[in-house]
Amino acid sequence: MNTETHPFEPFIPQNAKILMLGTFPPKQERWSMEFFYPNKINDMWRIMGIIFFNNKNRFWNESEKRFILDDIKTFLNNINLALYDTAKRVKRLKNNASDKFLEIIEPVDIKQILLDNPDIKAIITAGEKATDTLASLMGTNIPKVNSHITFTFENRTITHYRAPSSSRAYPLSLEKKAEAYRNIFITEGYDI
Repeated sequence: MNTETHPFEPFIPQNAKILMLGTFPPKQERWSMEFFYPNKINDMWRIMGIIFFNNKNRFWNESEKRFILDDIKTFLNNINLALYDTAKRVKRLKNNASDKFLEIIEPVDIKQILLDNPDIKAIITAGEKATDTLASLMGTNIPKVNSHITFTFENRTITHYRAPSSSRAYPLSLEKKAEAYRNIFITEGYDI
């Protein structure tokens, strides 16, 4: 079983206000782009399309069967949303993308990301393993799905939201997932 190292650098807009964390990208053969949530059957970019553009296919190029990376990056910069994952190095216990079968060998240094980006006041974790890993790294409680906790880090209050996984394997409709994420952005002051 080989150890895999995260293939991407964190994506952090200059004035990032929210950091969204998954666990780790799927194997490269599942990618439709070289960026976070690259699997064409993952719903993250459809969720964002619904929330901000009322169009689940806003970031999808149907003829090329891939997500539109430049549009996604522009969008993330415009809404000050940073992306990364909670695992820097992993072993896949099975040959799939499921978090259940990922062993985290080295977590990401989330504290350093927060130190380097003092405007980040909220973290969204997408999925159970990302949530558990963040709570372990920060020494906090684990919020339930569709809820949040707050914690203090370096004299600033951070809100940790636990969102449903954007994986199709997660048993919730796309519309319900979008509603859960929309509620987080509204709580954080986004006008949507």
